[in-house]
Amino acid sequence: MDWSQSLRLIAPEETLSIAGLILLLVAAWGGDKASRLISILSVAALVAAGAMVAPALCGGAMGPDTSAFFGQFHADAFASYTKVLIYLSAAASLVIAPAFFDRFKAMRAEYPILVLFAALGMGIMVSAGDLLTLYIGLEMNSLAAYVLAAFLRTDDRSAEAGLKYFVLGALASGILLFGMSLVYGFTGTTAFSGINAALAGGLSNGALFGIVFMLAGLAFKISAVPFHMWTPDVYEGSPTPVTMFFATAPKVAALGLMMRVLLDAFGDQAAAWQQIVLFLALASIVVGALGAIGQTNIKRLMAYSSINNVGFILVGLAVATPQGASAMLFYLAIYIAMSLGGFAVILMLKDENGNYVEHIPSFAGLSRTRPGLALGMAMVMFSLAGIPPMFGFWGKFLVFKAAVDGGMIVLAALGFAASVIGAFYYLKVVKVMYFDEPADVVKGESDVWHKLILVISCLVISPLGFLLTKWLGGLADTAATALFHAL
Repeated sequence: MDWSQSLRLIAPEETLSIAGLILLLVAAWGGDKASRLISILSVAALVAAGAMVAPALCGGAMGPDTSAFFGQFHADAFASYTKVLIYLSAAASLVIAPAFFDRFKAMRAEYPILVLFAALGMGIMVSAGDLLTLYIGLEMNSLAAYVLAAFLRTDDRSAEAGLKYFVLGALASGILLFGMSLVYGFTGTTAFSGINAALAGGLSNGALFGIVFMLAGLAFKISAVPFHMWTPDVYEGSPTPVTMFFATAPKVAALGLMMRVLLDAFGDQAAAWQQIVLFLALASIVVGALGAIGQTNIKRLMAYSSINNVGFILVGLAVATPQGASAMLFYLAIYIAMSLGGFAVILMLKDENGNYVEHIPSFAGLSRTRPGLALGMAMVMFSLAGIPPMFGFWGKFLVFKAAVDGGMIVLAALGFAASVIGAFYYLKVVKVMYFDEPADVVKGESDVWHKLILVISCLVISPLGFLLTKWLGGLADTAATALFHAL
């Protein structure tokens, strides 16, 4: 093995690790007064890491030359694509955080460092080529996430969210670890390439049980039904910048990891896991849609929306083809834009005293009192619902097209029918804003970073987003091709 080559391939992870350690020292000496400086430097580190992975994505890096440390780490185009989305989401959660935490006098130097280490863990997750690498990345992300959920110590809801996330997350990690041990026991290796080769001759019952347990653990991380029970409570209770982070970066990392595990390690045994993914997809679509109907808290509604969208994304994985993987990645990029825009609006909804307004009936008549905010929220809702001509429609179209081309016409039909249910609760928010009598609750001023993120997100998810179709589709195709050539 060429150590210099391996160290070069993990340069983004090295950058984030060194930056995190240095910023820890800055936080120790500078205290909370240095939190804004640390946030700026953390964003700079994420941008630098993103710049390092971009050439591999644009160049379509794949094959043995992208493998580091005896195949334990893959720095291919697939990993680069997902890392760009992860770093973008993490940076957005950093720039919008100070305005929120300053309201509670709770901005601490540790926040950007935790986000930085979480991003590092997520980068390792999507580059994993071995079960051990997978688990190290997953736990690095999870340990930071547990602290972030409980970051607002003056809020009982935040403490409750952190505790629930920790307990259920530990349970899911145990289930995943048990599945990994079964797979190792029946294949004799932890490397994805070795697992794939060991299972080429057939799948034993023990290895099948291992796959089931691993899927259960990963389903928790992406909040797929029936492992979604933590999502609404954690989304509602966590500080809103943290909720934005949870809804974007870890979602990309967990879905990327699931794609890496199923299509790399168990790619030749697709028949063994396709039915499980089919169930996860349809159940998440239906439960996410039905669960959101009765919600009156906008963050809980976004939690069920997240579950619903994960279901649509998993439709592409169930097909188990390069076209399905490309559709998943394309949808993920659009989903990130929609989520960032949605939570930017939520952070801008404040009353005259600066308190955050999360109760949906309080949005009544927002189109007449704050037309810009109402328009931004309406665009996000229409795009999440997949209503043309918003860009969110194209993401759903691609995964359904992949399902039809893959011979899963029934799955596509059921998913399309269930998406109509989801449109109801998205349109309900629009109806409250545009047709109800004004409640005149939202009066607070918005931070410039919130406005900037909302404007950029709305431009991406608007009909103008279709101009990105060829470029983004080409990147998604390149990433999907690299994934199928990772072994």
